[in-house]
Amino acid sequence: MRMSESAVRKRVRRLERAGVIERYTVVVDPEKLGYNAMAIIGLDVVPEKRQEVVGKLTKLGEVRMLATVAGEHMITGEVWAHDNKELADTVIRKIGGIVGVTKVRTSVILERIKYMR
Repeated sequence: MRMSESAVRKRVRRLERAGVIERYTVVVDPEKLGYNAMAIIGLDVVPEKRQEVVGKLTKLGEVRMLATVAGEHMITGEVWAHDNKELADTVIRKIGGIVGVTKVRTSVILERIKYMR
């Protein structure tokens, strides 16, 4: 695609205004920041407490991604920790201790094969 810089700039602005481009971000390598233990979590919660649980989870710095899903669990997320001890503490005490969480399933990430860049 051959376009002038000004044409590209106009197209990008138009996409931003239309909401197609929501924001710009940086993707980091968690291991280079010292996060050597990561896990995908699946949570079941008391339905009436879902919003309250989500609110508490979004405030935890260790929770790097969070989504409500249809499937085996109600909520899924990604947790980063510096080591396995911190990961266990986060999953068991901080997340498992939230009122309304009835089940926590943890899948420890052994190797990141593909991550959107």
